[in-house]
Amino acid sequence: MVTLNKIYTKTGDAGETALGNGSRVAKHAIRVTSYGTVDEANATVGMARLHASGDMDQQLMMIQNDLFDLGADLCRPDMEKDAEAEYPPLRISTAQVERLEAQIDAMTQNVQPLKSFILPGGSPLAAHLHLCRTVSRRAERLTVELATMESVNPAAVKYLNRLSDWFFQAGRIANNNGADDVLWVPGANR
Repeated sequence: MVTLNKIYTKTGDAGETALGNGSRVAKHAIRVTSYGTVDEANATVGMARLHASGDMDQQLMMIQNDLFDLGADLCRPDMEKDAEAEYPPLRISTAQVERLEAQIDAMTQNVQPLKSFILPGGSPLAAHLHLCRTVSRRAERLTVELATMESVNPAAVKYLNRLSDWFFQAGRIANNNGADDVLWVPGANR
């Protein structure tokens, strides 16, 4: 368990931060931007949970925990040195990706096939879930960019890819199983 005895450390005052392996990098480094955006996605999930209940709230809580796991994964570079680490680094697992896939499949059974793109909105929960979707897509883009430069756990990229799909389907569920989705009408305002 993490213990935080002091909230401010002043170690980042010069624009650097420590990664999970103790190395220091600029706060604008792509790795920091990547896991920072995962943290932002987690905050949007917290906002969505204000409108969720029952199974949806429980699944969102699991996703929030996963997103902390993902942040821990991304803040720890040098995957090839995992075996040498004093403490095994926390990495997103294939099982977490598969859980999202199973939940997406279950949600898909409850909604009608789409005949148009959906505008973000509808119910308050659906609107928040669409925001979660867009922020998780940004986190995915940044993580994919990071993976072109440094080693990244492939399951982390898969998790983010499935997560945005999860939010999309959950938004449809929150809109009365898609019946209240707001559909895009191409060229409607010409």
